[in-house]
Amino acid sequence: MTRNAEPSRHERKAVLEATIEQQRVDLLVATDRWQAAAHPLDAGWQAVHRYRVPILVAGGLLLLPVARHPGSVTRLGRKALVGALALDRLRRLLTRFR
Repeated sequence: MTRNAEPSRHERKAVLEATIEQQRVDLLVATDRWQAAAHPLDAGWQAVHRYRVPILVAGGLLLLPVARHPGSVTRLGRKALVGALALDRLRRLLTRFR
């Protein structure tokens, strides 16, 4: 140490190097945790990616009736929306009386 109690250049360098090394270790641990958490998503994406052509063909075949009669999808969408709103109101009503 110098006369005014400041750390020397070598001591500061050692502290900085230790800090960097700790940050590297923290980064490696965080990377392992992130990869472990993302593994199920990656596996699911790989399965979807593997079967993308059959999925696209099936989706196209399902869209053929919609292209021929688009009004039926609109009616079905309205009914689904009304049903979802009714269920939401019923849920709110039941939670209010508990």
